[in-house]
Amino acid sequence: MASTNDLKNGMVLKLEGGQLWSVVEFQHVKPGKGPAFVRTKLKNVLSGKVVDKTFNAGVKVETATVDKRDMQFSYMDGEYFVFMDMETYDQLHVDRKAVGDAANFLIEGFTATVAQHEGEVLFVELPAAVELVVQETEPGVQGDRSTGGTKPATLETGHQIQVPLFITTGEKIKVDTRTSDYLGRVNS
Repeated sequence: MASTNDLKNGMVLKLEGGQLWSVVEFQHVKPGKGPAFVRTKLKNVLSGKVVDKTFNAGVKVETATVDKRDMQFSYMDGEYFVFMDMETYDQLHVDRKAVGDAANFLIEGFTATVAQHEGEVLFVELPAAVELVVQETEPGVQGDRSTGGTKPATLETGHQIQVPLFITTGEKIKVDTRTSDYLGRVNS
């Protein structure tokens, strides 16, 4: 248990029938009249839904312990992603639902943050940007380079994104894991 006065960004609360909500932002408000309160923006850990919620100041809220560990993606085992804890070398099988959109950017050897609560995997978090090789893309047509056009490219993970026309097959590029946007070339 914690008081609403102790809230911090990233803290996970257990509210409304055991649902887990992560504090995205919070603000203590002390109006001229009436009691102080805390205005929060909460994100549902499982569904990703974001809601605004107001608490009276000093109210007790139940916190949840979320264990976040950096783990290395090892391989696919059917529908499961297998991660290895780099400290204990324990293997963890994570289903596709918990991995979510991170599956578009995972290749063997990548390190990701795996969040667990009471032994259940909640989500897998990747760094904001990753470097991947373009597996296949059409060649750019001569004369198209001056326009800021884009073309589809398939990454080594099988995920397809839009890249500038000058990108060729086999190039290593930087990709934003939150939006699937092309961020630039990687000089090897």
